[in-house]
Amino acid sequence: MKALVLAGGRGNRINELSSERNKCMINLGGIPVLEYSLRRAAEAGVEEIVIVVGYRAEEIINTFGNRYMDKPVKYVIQWEQKGLVHAMECAKETIAGSDFVLFLGDELMVNPRHRQMLDEFNADGVFALCGVLWVDNAELIKRTYTMIKDDERRIYRLVEKPRHPLNNFMGTGSCVFKNEIFDYAAVTPIHHQRKEKELPDLIQCAIDDGKTVKSFEICDQYANINSFDDFSEAEGFIVT
Repeated sequence: MKALVLAGGRGNRINELSSERNKCMINLGGIPVLEYSLRRAAEAGVEEIVIVVGYRAEEIINTFGNRYMDKPVKYVIQWEQKGLVHAMECAKETIAGSDFVLFLGDELMVNPRHRQMLDEFNADGVFALCGVLWVDNAELIKRTYTMIKDDERRIYRLVEKPRHPLNNFMGTGSCVFKNEIFDYAAVTPIHHQRKEKELPDLIQCAIDDGKTVKSFEICDQYANINSFDDFSEAEGFIVT
């Protein structure tokens, strides 16, 4: 099992904090935001961490080097900023046939349960697990994705940034995948508004092909830092 951490984005929507650096390197609680994901990856027991970098890649590479908490670290360059699924595709060769757990370099979680998620993935034999959390305010789900699932947590439908969330479960960027998820990247549709391929649509292609995908309650609180408001929210519940 490897960890794939996506940290290539420019962060145009948070210019007031990231005009001079990759947004994943914004300081939060005394460390770069990215380091929270690296720490969770290492604590989950992965064999290797693969980081996709792009904008101001040298800052990330020079900061973290080739090892983090005794885990080897490799870097992949995303030369064009063409979205999350494209970033995953860039890392396919470096992932080298392994199953992997996905992290976003700009997300923060309170009480994350990645090790438990990996244990369930290995024991259950599913194709993928999607990290989710219950939120009282369903409006927050409009920032990420919603889903339809049954009582056994099997997911049947994912919707990116829904206008009308289907329930109070909010999707996150933390997911565990069989390596074969890369097979669905080529057939993933381009989002009509964002003009790039989105993670929920990639997973939906696997679901439509009959693969078993389940949800896993990954944390108690969550922030994906895309705006100054997101950053302020994350400051309010930092857990180191």
